[in-house]
Amino acid sequence: MLSRRIQCSTKTLRRHLHTSSALQNTAQTLITQKIVGARQETDNVRELDTLLKAVKKRVEPSTQSIVPIQRGSIPWAQALLDATRVREPPARENPVSQEALELRSMHDSYTEIFLPFGSSPDLLEQYTNASGGIRTGKLLEHLDSLAGSISYKHMLGPGVETLGRIGERGYYIVTASVDRDAYINRAHPVNPLKTLSPEEKALQAIGEFHRKRRQSLALRSLSRVPPSSEEAEVLHSFVLKYGNEAAENREDKERVWMGDTASERTMLMFPQERNVHQKVFGGYLMRLAYELGFTNSRLFTRRRIRFVSLDKISFAKPVPIGSILRLTSHILHSTSSERYPWIVHTRVLAHVLDVETGSEMVTNDFRFTWCAHDGPPLDRMIVPKTYQEAMLWLEGRRELEIGAEIQGALHSK
Repeated sequence: MLSRRIQCSTKTLRRHLHTSSALQNTAQTLITQKIVGARQETDNVRELDTLLKAVKKRVEPSTQSIVPIQRGSIPWAQALLDATRVREPPARENPVSQEALELRSMHDSYTEIFLPFGSSPDLLEQYTNASGGIRTGKLLEHLDSLAGSISYKHMLGPGVETLGRIGERGYYIVTASVDRDAYINRAHPVNPLKTLSPEEKALQAIGEFHRKRRQSLALRSLSRVPPSSEEAEVLHSFVLKYGNEAAENREDKERVWMGDTASERTMLMFPQERNVHQKVFGGYLMRLAYELGFTNSRLFTRRRIRFVSLDKISFAKPVPIGSILRLTSHILHSTSSERYPWIVHTRVLAHVLDVETGSEMVTNDFRFTWCAHDGPPLDRMIVPKTYQEAMLWLEGRRELEIGAEIQGALHSK
């Protein structure tokens, strides 16, 4: 019975992979664009430090270390009381126009944070991992908070040190965007950005490049277009070679079904980890996802691992305080390369559970890559069983390929 189910899954994969040549060509073109984009991204990373140093010269020293975002800027008991009060009618009926907002320069929101590990043993203790290194998840948590602070400084001005009651500001900001106007519940315009130097114009061009690249990547998602002809051939050959459960494990590799790599963590969300919007702080979720992804990758490889990259992060819905959060991780792809004896791509999904109905809602999607810099090749490999898993396997393969392109560009110059 089990063998027949696997054969049916293999037939399903073959059927789905027979797509039109036009769609396959579209997918292949988008993949090529992604590789070109990776090379450009590598060049941009090299330029950023030099360009930001030029912006820093214009910064007022008294404002460059201001970080207005604070977790839970008002007591949680007060936040609960405010939530029970009847809301007053909107004080403003018409949306604010962007033309009415004050122009901002890059140096208005420039922010630096120093973590003095060398001179502060207590701080170092908070960030030290089990191996004596620095906890990367904690750094990701800081970066998310820093991004939010910079956004608020751009909107409110460089000298704003506290946010107070966020509803009184008239809008609230979430990761990567100004979300909603607190008065009319629509998207809120952002203060226009003025560039004052060639360096600032170059930084703006880099930002615009990445914005368009994100849009392009969304268009080539396997949820929108079928695999390219090359991807379909690779997947077909791989499934024929390793996907038949009736066959024993090959001598060179131990087959591990993707579904068998699941690792979960379920927890209650407490108010101590809330942001100024009284939702769970996004950086905290990033840290939880990183640590679960690390643990799962460690279990799969059975070896010491090193963090390579955060390849994707998606915040679909906010996570309410008091909710039950379930994090689920799977290993999507495993391989080796000339640079690494082995490398794995891991996914972590965050769900909010409704206790009364049992339903789950996806709130976040994180993708990470880990590797080894030395040692023998990995003797285990990830194999998909279903069509959905096959598409995830290809997504992981894409991310590892683009990561190899970036690493190659970094080491070639």
